[in-house]
Amino acid sequence: MTDGANERDGRNEPGDGLASLREVDDAVVYQPAEDSGLLAEAALAEAHGHVLEVGTGSGWVADRVATERGLEVVGSDLNPHAARQARERGVEAVVADLLAPFRADAFDAVCFNPPYLPTDPDNEWNDWMEHALSGGESGRELIEPFLADVDRVLAPGGVVLLLVSSLTGYDEVLDSVEAAGFDHEAVVEESFPFETLTVLALRRA
Repeated sequence: MTDGANERDGRNEPGDGLASLREVDDAVVYQPAEDSGLLAEAALAEAHGHVLEVGTGSGWVADRVATERGLEVVGSDLNPHAARQARERGVEAVVADLLAPFRADAFDAVCFNPPYLPTDPDNEWNDWMEHALSGGESGRELIEPFLADVDRVLAPGGVVLLLVSSLTGYDEVLDSVEAAGFDHEAVVEESFPFETLTVLALRRA
């Protein structure tokens, strides 16, 4: 193959195509941060059985739970770039809108670090990173439908691990948790200059 042909198909070496995909993915996939670390800490302590991580992003949390606890973990994300990056990490990952494709009583633990930044509609930026970060005007735009449906996929004796930011209105989230029929316990919490992050363990009341 000539050098000109290499330039046209965007590859100079056999592995460069995948490398280019990873560079694109890193720009549009949420990468591990402080909130990811807190969710991983809670999941390593509380998760059991068959585990689902909703909004898996790069798959970092799911991979830690699978490798350090030896659990069967599935990741889901609306972002196809995220699902691909998670699969490259070794996580079974599917493209999904929250819990839509999963059957009843399928998981013993469901983990979710939701997009939670309150965002004025005039400041939405309409790309994959917005989907990973923006929780709508209240910050709870995805938390509420998640809570309304998660009981369906949760097996008896299961636990939901939900990361909550003080930016979203902690008490309002607790009201939604209780309205969905769950008891709640804060299992990990850390304060930062502009917010407090808490991972709640939710169990059927």
